[in-house]
Amino acid sequence: MDKMPRASKQSEALLRSLMPESKDVTLRPMFGNLSAFVSGNMFMGVFGDDFLVRLPESDRAELLKVEGSAIFEPMKGRQMKEYVVVPRSWTRDPAKVRPWVTRSLDWSSKLPAKKPKKR
Repeated sequence: MDKMPRASKQSEALLRSLMPESKDVTLRPMFGNLSAFVSGNMFMGVFGDDFLVRLPESDRAELLKVEGSAIFEPMKGRQMKEYVVVPRSWTRDPAKVRPWVTRSLDWSSKLPAKKPKKR
């Protein structure tokens, strides 16, 4: 079994720098990395050195046309089809990632809120 990749300090710093300031947005661990949630729904995150955003179908299709982007696949053969990994070169230029974070938050904010799991 492959080990889960861990986010680098740079990946986590990028995620934190792109976190929208909103009382509805929270940051928590996911897949041993960090992800941002709105109303309990994950809308962006890091997975190793990959930065991913959750998008509606039309936005996914647009982003997937960009070389270096891909459907997020945390484990081989287990795609999370609503999530797209942005090109790695973009992680050095947050201005390229920010509009996609905005689209992701806008869309994910409209999804039904998830109830917190009882522990």
